[in-house]
Amino acid sequence: MKVDLFDFDLPPERIALRPAEPRDASRLLVVDGNGGLTDRVVRDLPDLLEPGDALVFNDTRVIPAQLEGVRDRDGATANVSLTLHMRVDASRWRAFAKGAKKLKTGDRLRFGEDNPACGGGLLDGTVAWKGSGGEIEIAFDLAGPVLDEAIARVGHVPLPPYIATRRGEEARDLADYQTIYAREDGAVAAPTAGLHFTEELFARLDERGISRHFVTLHVGAGTFLPVKADDTENHTMHAEVGVVSGETADALNRARADGGRIIAVGTTSLRLLEQAADEDGTIRPWQGPTRLFITPGYKFRAIDALMTNFHLPRSTLFMLVSALCGLETMQRAYAHAIESGYRFYSYGDACLLYPPKTGSAA
Repeated sequence: MKVDLFDFDLPPERIALRPAEPRDASRLLVVDGNGGLTDRVVRDLPDLLEPGDALVFNDTRVIPAQLEGVRDRDGATANVSLTLHMRVDASRWRAFAKGAKKLKTGDRLRFGEDNPACGGGLLDGTVAWKGSGGEIEIAFDLAGPVLDEAIARVGHVPLPPYIATRRGEEARDLADYQTIYAREDGAVAAPTAGLHFTEELFARLDERGISRHFVTLHVGAGTFLPVKADDTENHTMHAEVGVVSGETADALNRARADGGRIIAVGTTSLRLLEQAADEDGTIRPWQGPTRLFITPGYKFRAIDALMTNFHLPRSTLFMLVSALCGLETMQRAYAHAIESGYRFYSYGDACLLYPPKTGSAA
């Protein structure tokens, strides 16, 4: 499909720079199976679901994956900026490099400040590989938990570019840009649909008999990359590493067998469940990198609905929601959201999407 089909105009003032307070006060646009639109708020979610339904969350935890440092080559230095996006092994990470033309294989990189008295420290590494599109692989001198500690010490929260270009990093972003249930370190971007949940909302979901389940997909910086191809067939997704445990797979299969619906919280949860599902919708334990690219025409197997934020024009995520509900329906839903003052992107409002009912128009 032509990528231009997924374009739309978004006024800059619709881009949220900070989250709603409290988190579950965000607005929620419900798109039903007939294409109808209803304005609600996130705290209404327990009333919109049924006892026996199962919510699936991505429990990845955002790490401070933005690294600022210098390149040293034969005594000549240059400033470098990296965004780590996928761990390769105990000491190696794939990263997107700003100004990648300055870099070549074998270059030494240094991050942090050599001032332990101020809580600083240094993190060194070598460019082990250089690919296209500004991507490199860096082999750090440290490995394992020690490397994780060093990255946490010298790194910064990699705010999405549509926020970072409009304001600086704030101390509150360390908490704001993290779900309350995050526990598995490795993401460089938050699974933002989960940012709306609070302990109070979880308690009300429990009372309603709606179960919670967790998968892990470490969201990479590729989620923010524009689709540069003219046709979706020519776009290649960046890999993201995920895990669906046997316990979670069994619980979700039981929930569906008992008549419950599986609702993915976020496109990352959805993509991982679809990756792990058989043709008949049975979810299997699964682990590894996924490049699943969902566009209109895809047959969904694992999920019955999706809660997600509002996405970028021409993005793979807007293509995904269009695949679920139909392109015309999502164009109409986004037009309504823009006109009605919904807040977009990572810190913005959410929508609850149901696929078309059999025989209804998309």
